[in-house]
Amino acid sequence: MTRIVLLFVCFFSLVSKAQTLNLNNPFFEQSLRRAQLNGEIDSSMSFTLRPLDISQYEVSENIFDLESYSPTVLSFFKGNGKLKILPIDFNINYSTHHPYNRNNGSMITSNGYQQLISAGIYFELGPLSIQLKPEHVFAENKDYKGFWEGHYDVIWARRYLLWNRIDTPERFGNEVYSKTTFGQSSIRLNYKSLSLGLSSENIWWGPSIRNGVMMSNNAKGFNHLTFNSRKPIKTAIGNFEFQLVTGRLEPSGFDPPSTDRTNAGTKIFVPKINQNGRTGDWRFFQGYSLTYSPKWIPGLHLGLIRWTQMYGAMFEGKYSWISEANNGATIGWFPIFNNFLRKNDKVEPYEKETDQAASGFFRWVWEDSKAELYGEFNHNDSKFNFRDLLSDSDHSRSVTLGIHKLFDSKKDDSQLEFNWEWTQMEQTASRLVRNAGSWYMHSSVRHGFTNNGEVMGAGIGPGSNSQYFSLAKVNANQRFGAALEIIDQDNDFYYMAFEDSADFRRYWKDYNLHLFFEKKFKKFWGSFNAVYSRSLNYQWELINDPTLPYYHPGRDVNNFHFDIKLTYPIKF
Repeated sequence: MTRIVLLFVCFFSLVSKAQTLNLNNPFFEQSLRRAQLNGEIDSSMSFTLRPLDISQYEVSENIFDLESYSPTVLSFFKGNGKLKILPIDFNINYSTHHPYNRNNGSMITSNGYQQLISAGIYFELGPLSIQLKPEHVFAENKDYKGFWEGHYDVIWARRYLLWNRIDTPERFGNEVYSKTTFGQSSIRLNYKSLSLGLSSENIWWGPSIRNGVMMSNNAKGFNHLTFNSRKPIKTAIGNFEFQLVTGRLEPSGFDPPSTDRTNAGTKIFVPKINQNGRTGDWRFFQGYSLTYSPKWIPGLHLGLIRWTQMYGAMFEGKYSWISEANNGATIGWFPIFNNFLRKNDKVEPYEKETDQAASGFFRWVWEDSKAELYGEFNHNDSKFNFRDLLSDSDHSRSVTLGIHKLFDSKKDDSQLEFNWEWTQMEQTASRLVRNAGSWYMHSSVRHGFTNNGEVMGAGIGPGSNSQYFSLAKVNANQRFGAALEIIDQDNDFYYMAFEDSADFRRYWKDYNLHLFFEKKFKKFWGSFNAVYSRSLNYQWELINDPTLPYYHPGRDVNNFHFDIKLTYPIKF
């Protein structure tokens, strides 16, 4: 019996530890990212697959102390079995005029007061790790002025051409919102650099800091199976990181506003019904992200992302992907590896009734300059063939480009941190001859790329563009500064709705001024972000007053948003 226990312990000593950092409190991750620019942690950490399994990296306690973050309360099997208490996370935000919700996980698009509270435990025993981190969200969910009631019926009809293809309600019902979810929980089997498990954690794919076009924590995390690397896998040609995810996306259960409106006698709202006639159906999601770091170019990370989604009805009847009813062809259990080009599709309904996107990205870290350059080139849906890709590469694309740099101070040990990130998601000029449709929307998968009523990619949403400039003073324990964010709100809708009238006065543009402060206090970590928004032509509304000159202001509004995040480690 003693020998068995010893063998058990020896085996477990090879395969333990798998603790991830919470994506919804990003100041831990960002401090690690700054430490990398300073050359304090290995440049092999790509930061393109998140959440990070921080237990797999050698990080100085001065940068991040995992034991202080989640102290061990019970240790057994000579330290190979552990029970840890995860910190209490308490997030609150408040908006005065209309919602301003970005990259906040389970929190919803809501006006007024909203809070999230989360706590949990982490258990590991050899290859098995269990992280239980449920989240409870409470939102006041106050009514607010959404899409302007005064728009003509035809403008409402054009708005519904988009709303009928995506599940993003303006408001999550008419009452207070209260919901408990699994949050950032997982159960995994881990071996060396690999992990296989079931998780509800938020995921972020790609190098961006502000807008993760292909996958971010803008929406609630979804239940998924994951097979992923825990740290870079070293080979003779460089390092590899990967994640393969299969999961289930859920509808919000709420409709857009004014569903009873008509245009020319026709009801403009079309319920979201799947191939077998059911409303509110779940969606099958599958995707992967792969990062390669060449051995010969330190700090360079190159990657690919692809995802696909379809309604659960594709499992049934004539649409079943595991039957041979489609001319002898099957989709198989891994549609993400099916034909990248549409000309090779062999299953009849698959081409039209699946939604997919692909991306290529890079991140290049220059430690000598304490800087990084990163970017993404993303394609919504797939090309017909390789010639189509080469000749019309702008069609259905989006682009992100960013710079992140640290400047040493001559007076003390602090630094200046600069970040610029540009994201363009509106359709290009190719739409004039070939309409690509807006990102995250789909004519057959009519809930779009969403979970629980929020976009799973860039928080700015479909058809929008963003520029973000931030400057902050940072040191080991705190960060404070300001940022300017400029957003063109859904230009795809604007061009569609007002192009025939040639009304160039209605652009909806937001100018957001951020003031933020983050600090590691004696007993907890905290961050505060205050945002003042000036919205020009809010909801594309123009004041109809014949006494005013032709080029006069539209409905301009002010909004104040406050966001506080607190993390309390439990000490024993």
